[in-house]
Amino acid sequence: MNKWKSKWGLALALAGTITLSSAFAAPPFKEAEETNPNPVITPIKTDEPTSYRINQLEDIAMYYYWHGGDLKQAEEEIFKGITLKGKYDVVEAAYNEAVKLDPHDVDLKISLASTQIIQKKIPEALATYQQILNLDPDNYNAHLLYGVYSKVNGDEKAYKTAIANLKRLDAHKTNEYLEKFATTETIMKTTLKTEVPDNLPQSKHAIVILGYALAEDGTMREPLIERLKVGLAAANKNPNSKIIVTGGVPKQGNTESKLMKEWLMSNGIAEGRILTEDKSTDTVENALFTTAILEKEGLKDVTLVTSASHMRRALTIFTEASDFYDKMKAKNSDRAFTNVVYLDYPSIEEAHNVTKDETMVIYRDLMRATGVWQYPDKQR
Repeated sequence: MNKWKSKWGLALALAGTITLSSAFAAPPFKEAEETNPNPVITPIKTDEPTSYRINQLEDIAMYYYWHGGDLKQAEEEIFKGITLKGKYDVVEAAYNEAVKLDPHDVDLKISLASTQIIQKKIPEALATYQQILNLDPDNYNAHLLYGVYSKVNGDEKAYKTAIANLKRLDAHKTNEYLEKFATTETIMKTTLKTEVPDNLPQSKHAIVILGYALAEDGTMREPLIERLKVGLAAANKNPNSKIIVTGGVPKQGNTESKLMKEWLMSNGIAEGRILTEDKSTDTVENALFTTAILEKEGLKDVTLVTSASHMRRALTIFTEASDFYDKMKAKNSDRAFTNVVYLDYPSIEEAHNVTKDETMVIYRDLMRATGVWQYPDKQR
């Protein structure tokens, strides 16, 4: 059980507001009526301890980050006077309120800035990072994130200043990040392949097919089926390769990886060739958890299969995950990555155009893959 859930559940139980068992089930929310699957938010009271109110706001933020909910209820009960258009509005509003309650807490400000980045509010996020740096001039991660998003936003002067500050704080670590940035810039120029590459390794090679969120009824959506078709072509062309299917978010008792494995088997792939990564919730975890499987199985080189719009981010994060495992194990795997994509653009020419929004998401997830959590102690 997560530490924050157990602490919150205990606090509610001791306060006598709800039973301990229901506190564990749904921390800051009352049970919704059976016809309404969304939780009803319990109004935050001003006659409760500050830490209690901050915990409530963080719990609300994390619930909406994962599940969404009743926006009108949130407007009426918690965020009066704020019009909410989507679940990340709730997350941002919750962290805004938490920051007001404890303006000294740097982690709350980092969480707020991360939510602003998710919503593509780069100037607002940069202002939040600057507040952190005003309060804590030696905060390495704040300088790092300020520099990265300044670079994405086209402000090279601010980026160079941030790098200078980072080198002052930790030159070795900063040089490692500069190498990661250079690798990322190279990956963003990768030629996307719509046909299975020839001459792939005949041993210790894996075809990794990345998942895509299931529909609410627990079935596979078109992008995932199209990725599987590409992965099947790669598997048939390379019969000695293992296949890893990824994705662990359950819907109606199914996960992406479970359905992907079943689909491949129904299309002639032997069960023994398929390895399942069923713990991940996003691309960063796809990479970290799949790399652990590669290490365990003694698999070296990888052909990634995903949508064209997703491939540059996937290659960046898988490269970082592989480098991290090499560093942790003090070795050099010299792992090679190739790609084959499901073309989800009108043309391959358009697929090779890297937008500012894509660049932002690539760098955001690179930071997460290096161990910088979006929401400290809460969510990678």
